[in-house]
Amino acid sequence: MKSLIGILALALLPTLAAAAEKPDWAFPVTEKVQPPPRFDANRVRPAPPGSTLSITRAKADDMYDIPNWFPNMYPPMPAIVQYGNKERQVRACGSCHLPTGTGHDESAYMAGLPAPYFIRQMADWKSGDRKFSPTMVTMAKVITDAEISDAAGYFASLKPRPWIRVVEADAVPKSYIGQGNKRLVHPDGGSEPLGNRIIEVPEDEEVVVYRDPMAGFVAYVPMGSIAKGKELASTGNGKTLPCGICHGRTLQGLGDVPAIAGRHPNYIVRQLWNMQNGERVGTSAALMQQVVEKLSNDDMLAIAAYVASLTP
Repeated sequence: MKSLIGILALALLPTLAAAAEKPDWAFPVTEKVQPPPRFDANRVRPAPPGSTLSITRAKADDMYDIPNWFPNMYPPMPAIVQYGNKERQVRACGSCHLPTGTGHDESAYMAGLPAPYFIRQMADWKSGDRKFSPTMVTMAKVITDAEISDAAGYFASLKPRPWIRVVEADAVPKSYIGQGNKRLVHPDGGSEPLGNRIIEVPEDEEVVVYRDPMAGFVAYVPMGSIAKGKELASTGNGKTLPCGICHGRTLQGLGDVPAIAGRHPNYIVRQLWNMQNGERVGTSAALMQQVVEKLSNDDMLAIAAYVASLTP
């Protein structure tokens, strides 16, 4: 009998390993070998139309004084959003999430995020209930409650806007993970099979690396994934629960439950995988356990492709 149990346990190991396999394409990490950057650190970007700001790329990467390209485009930023707190090594929120709250592939879209939800997530990073990303964990331990409240109120006040163009494809431009975990189109050009991945790159690389909030991203997703994701998100298809039960009929949020429509698809994949694999726990994540427990990585990809294609 013990032998039989042992054999069954061994037989289950590949299944368990497959279920836990991390979709690395959704978790970008700066590559050790980098191609020459398209924009040198000392290259001055001329003021774009509608702006009076002209700065170097190095200055655009100042995490404690973010470029304010279009101050009339959004409300005045609280100090924590524009400057952070250098003494405590808390980066300006807008350095990764932008003054518009629309963020990048490697960060998160926060425009319109309910303030109570925002505050709860910061508490979860501080307690260790959210383990990814390490940068957020570190900052959550030293940021003040007043700064969190200021940031939460600011991002909650922002109107969500379209930011991601979702394209079904078999092949995609070759890309690499640049500094700051940004996925960029490779300067050598060429294409490669997409496979079972989501590849999100800037619509305009210059705009993104200079942290200008005027141009968004294109997300390449596998052929047929939007339709598959719509079925899963709308009906559950016997594997999960319809997203609209909690996130609202249009997936634009419901009360303190955040919107997921029009958000970065790789961010959605990261959260689903983290919740399924114990990297994100706590009160809000507990509500998602029944949702994620039976999802495969391909299911997560499809759901993310579909919800990203919707109006935020």
